[in-house]
Amino acid sequence: MNKVKMIAVDMDGTFLNSQNDYDRAMFQELYQKMQEQGVKFVVASGNQYYQLKSFFPEIEKELSFVAENGAYIVHEDKEVACGKIELETIHEILDILGKYDEVHTILCGRDSAYVNKREPQEFIDHGSIYYYRLKKVDDLYKVDQDTLFKFALTVPVEKVEEILDSLNKELGDKITPVSSGHGDIDLIIPGVHKANGLTKLQELWGIKAEEVAAFGDSGNDLEMLKHAGFSYAMGNAHPKIKEAAKEIIATNNENGVLKQIALLLEEG
Repeated sequence: MNKVKMIAVDMDGTFLNSQNDYDRAMFQELYQKMQEQGVKFVVASGNQYYQLKSFFPEIEKELSFVAENGAYIVHEDKEVACGKIELETIHEILDILGKYDEVHTILCGRDSAYVNKREPQEFIDHGSIYYYRLKKVDDLYKVDQDTLFKFALTVPVEKVEEILDSLNKELGDKITPVSSGHGDIDLIIPGVHKANGLTKLQELWGIKAEEVAAFGDSGNDLEMLKHAGFSYAMGNAHPKIKEAAKEIIATNNENGVLKQIALLLEEG
């Protein structure tokens, strides 16, 4: 049986509990074991890099991050890869999104995320939880001084599937819509997803897909779970994610990820 050499965790609904936190003492103990066993720990999330690293203040410069659903990859505080959507495509997508009254948009880039200052304050406040660098601008069409690589949309929870289907038809091969949980949809560069990000890090370290353990709960984890030799869906995961994973574990509020990591490290 292959030994796990890399552990990749989604954050919201997976590694983090409903209070947006995790068992820090237990993780510290497990992280020490990972280091002793030469196991790499990777944070793989749709969220912004600057938000993700804030969860690991003591070790952020040692860790690897597949942020923004794979569009921005950082290893030990150094950029490994950064996706890019051309401005012409950005404007075409904004034209399409403008037809949807119930879609609220954040445009994501390497240096910051951007939101139209006329968006509801409640939406801007919600966005600032996931995007620590969030600039309010007069017009998203005029954001042109950053490398842009993702759109983060918020829609009514009950309309996620309907809007996902509609966007898939309208956007064609320009960009790929994926659900990232709790009424959020990300528009990502085709082929630039979490699994692609993990592959780039595996190449750095000489790790095979069958030596990777991945944990997730939402649509944007699908490729990553299919890619990994050891794949775990949370007890609270979307049904499609449970189908894709090799095993279903406890929920994010039951410390499911850390308990499973403890088991993997014992086996190692």
